[in-house]
Amino acid sequence: MLAIPSKRFDKPLLGFLTREEMQALLAAPNLSRWSGQRDHAMLSTFYNTGARVSEITALRVSDLALGRGASVHIRGKGRKERATPLWASTAKLLERWLTHIRHSPDAPLFPNRNREPMSRSGVERRLRTAVRSATNNCPSLRKRRISPHTLRHTTAMHLLQSGVDITVIALWLGHESPATTHRYVEADLAMKERALKSLQEPSTRRLRYSPPDSVLAFLDRL
Repeated sequence: MLAIPSKRFDKPLLGFLTREEMQALLAAPNLSRWSGQRDHAMLSTFYNTGARVSEITALRVSDLALGRGASVHIRGKGRKERATPLWASTAKLLERWLTHIRHSPDAPLFPNRNREPMSRSGVERRLRTAVRSATNNCPSLRKRRISPHTLRHTTAMHLLQSGVDITVIALWLGHESPATTHRYVEADLAMKERALKSLQEPSTRRLRYSPPDSVLAFLDRL
């Protein structure tokens, strides 16, 4: 049975957001509400870290290291752990967010109203709310199917487009093998277009046939 090859299936291209779409999504939550401040901090952390939804909901206050060299400690699949650096803007945002939640080390970093960790469905619901709000300023989001994993793909694609080595992106995302990360190269149409421009286009001009003198002499004797 182990010798039977796996069934072949079509692998769809990875979906990701443009920088403009991601900026619109980050600006969508209503910051005048507690839930909006949480969503803004959570979506920013999603984009900064490229974390899976299960990794985001598992974050605790103690996983956050602020100050110089700010980072977040992420527990990934298969009990693998990694530390991901934070942008200064994300670190300041999370520092402000900590003033709105419990400071207990074991407290969830992104709690629900009951101060419990958010569920996967809860994160997906808040993301849909943010997408609906973002479409007012970014109509291209209207027909997009966006899930928490789309944000992970977006982080990877933007790192790739910025020139980050694929092996570094694999470490950033917590992939076991860079072969998994290579799918982002396949999905990046802009990178393919740049590669195509570096290759000289083939000549499509049809050359006019010029017979040699022997052929012309033969035709004259007919």
